[in-house]
Parts: sequence; structure tokens; C-alpha cells
Amino acid sequence: MRVAAVIVAAGRGERAGQSVEGPKQYRKIGGEAVLAHTMRAFLDCPLIDHVVVVIHKEDNALFALALGDHAARVTAVTGGPTRQESTRLGLLALKEQTPDHVLIHDGVRPFISTDLLERVIFNLTPHIGVLPVLAVSDTLKAAGPDAMVSATVPRAGLYAAQTPQAFPYLPILNAHNAAFAAGRSDFTDDSAIAEWHGLPVRIVEGSVDNTKLTWAKDIEMADDRLSQKYSAFPDVRTGNGYDVHAFEPGNGVMLAGVFIEHDQKLSGHSDADVALHALTDALLATRGAGDIGTHFPPSDPQWKGAASHIFVEHAVKIVKEAGGRIANADVTLICEAPKVGPHRAAMTAALSKMLGISADRISIKATTNEKLGFIGRKEGIAAIATASVIYPGGLPE
Repeated sequence: MRVAAVIVAAGRGERAGQSVEGPKQYRKIGGEAVLAHTMRAFLDCPLIDHVVVVIHKEDNALFALALGDHAARVTAVTGGPTRQESTRLGLLALKEQTPDHVLIHDGVRPFISTDLLERVIFNLTPHIGVLPVLAVSDTLKAAGPDAMVSATVPRAGLYAAQTPQAFPYLPILNAHNAAFAAGRSDFTDDSAIAEWHGLPVRIVEGSVDNTKLTWAKDIEMADDRLSQKYSAFPDVRTGNGYDVHAFEPGNGVMLAGVFIEHDQKLSGHSDADVALHALTDALLATRGAGDIGTHFPPSDPQWKGAASHIFVEHAVKIVKEAGGRIANADVTLICEAPKVGPHRAAMTAALSKMLGISADRISIKATTNEKLGFIGRKEGIAAIATASVIYPGGLPE
């Protein structure tokens, strides 16, 4: 069956107060707009074929900024003066596709889970809607205009409604159109319209996490929740780098920031420090920031003969600007000569200074190529580098 979704996000959210970020669906929680979190759940669900989002006529720029590249994956339509009318307009936008079923969801319920989406969808039938609910657990009281308690309301059989509420598409569209034609705009949710129009609705278990953000405090608590969740899972990234340079006539080589006397030197546009070039690429990889050639093109004459520590320090700056902390660096030099062992301490000290980490977080190793290949023939040196960086705001569980 073909399943579509309508995300209603055209409200002004007055109860949440004013913010420079805009209405509450555009306030940031966990570093992203509330609506971005909501939309991701639906866009990532393989059971949903098409997503329509209903936004306010003044919010096009806010919507584009909130969703970024994902904005192109949805159909955005302008909403009406009420949630009920905005929902109807969203349903009408699906008329050409005419899906079998449609899910209608509040844009300010950002904690919708895959489990709940699947539970709602798997309970759909051609003639019955699905409503996720939570059983009422608090004792309910009735009170009069004088604020005096008049009765205790039995809570057996009472439920709090959530979204997404799901329905066969044409019946719920017809129900909304009938309510519109009758001048009814007082329904509090879509299941109420379905009931009024005679469309049966089945309840399924909702989720306590699937809260609606209504007040400013709700948004603050949602931000705290995401911040704690993300900080508990640090974003540890590992990058690899590889480089090789050929020998040419000379009197020494630069390796890991240390000059070593030798009967040849390494050929390259800069000082040809193969270890630092590989390490630069490893660090840049942890940010998806290209490679050394991206930042220091060999065609640019300003880098001719440049000391390669400049490249490493540039990569370190990129890492630190993103809040990254370098956990360790591992460099393996592959060569027949010169000997690396006598210079390992000096190399470690040089890298410690460049990276801003202690010596016990740095490993420099050397191996030969057992006289095989160009390295075995002493035609050049290769280096493999690995760097691990811890970034803030890691992946959620």
C-alpha cells in the first residue's frame, strides 16, 4: 500500500512565547529546528512514500533554513487560519498521488519514533483509522466556574490522543471537506472529524516520549534532553592518510618534522615530509574536509618548499574549530633507509607540539618493505597515518 504523511507546521505557537528563532517549530533543540527533527523521522521511514508539510505563508525562508537539503524531498504547501484548515490543504496537496493511507502529524512532536510509526502503519485497514493514545494515569477532577471541585471523573476507558493519526486517504479527505462545507472549524483533532463523519477509528498504544511541545518550558526541556542524550555518546571519528614520495639527489630528508641526514632527499613541491602529509590527510578525514591537495594545491607556488608542519597545524585548526579533541595519532613509515629509530623521540616531540597532545598519545613506527617494490629498491618512502578525534554532540543511541 502507498502511505503518505502530512506534517502540520503552520501555527504561530503563541503559548511558547516570542523568540528570534521564530515560531516554536523553528526553535532549536539539540542544535536543530524542532521541525527538522520531526521531518527526519518521516523522511527516514521506508514505509512512507511521500511527505507534505504545511507551513505558514511567512515561513518559507525559515522552513528552507531549518530543513536545508532535505527541503527538496518534501512538498511544502501554505496553510490556512486554523490547524483544521491547514490539514485539509495538506490532504488536498496529495490528491494527484491519491495514496491509500495518510498519516497526519503535529510538526512540534519531534520525538516520534520508528516503532510508533510502524505500529500505526501496520494497523491500517482500507476502512478504519488508527489513533495512538496513552491511557490516562492521573486522577481527573471536574470543577465549576467557581473553581470548586464538583466531581471525580472515572478514568477507566479514557485516553490522551497523540499523532500521527492515520486514515484511509479518500475517507479522511472527504471528512475534512464535509466539515469545511458545513462551516465546522471546532474539531480539536483529525480523529474527531473522522468520528463526526462516521469513519471508524481504532486506538493503538502511543509513546510517552512522543510529547507535543507547547510551552517555552517544553522546548527548553526538549533541548536539555537532546543535549544530554548526545553528550552521552561522544562522536569518535577515525581518519586515515597515505602518502608516498620518491627520492632524488640531496643531503637529507624531512620525516615527521625532523631533518635526518641522508644521501638523498624526497621529491615534492613542499619539503616532501611524507609522514606529515599522511597525518594531515588523516586529520582532515575526521571532518570530511577533503585532503591536503584541497587546501594546499601543489600548483600554487606559495607552497613551494613550505614546511609541512604548516599543513598539519592547519588541519588541527579545522578540527579544533569544530570542537574536536585529538585522541591519538599513529604514523607508520615504510622505507629501507634512513633508520627511523634513533629519531623517534624527536619526531614524537615534534608531533606533540603540532597536535597539542601528550607523547603517550603518539605512535611512530617504521618498517621495511622486505626489499620488495619501489620501496625495497630504495626509490622512495611511504607513510600511513591514522588519527582519532572526539567531537561533541555524538550520535544518539
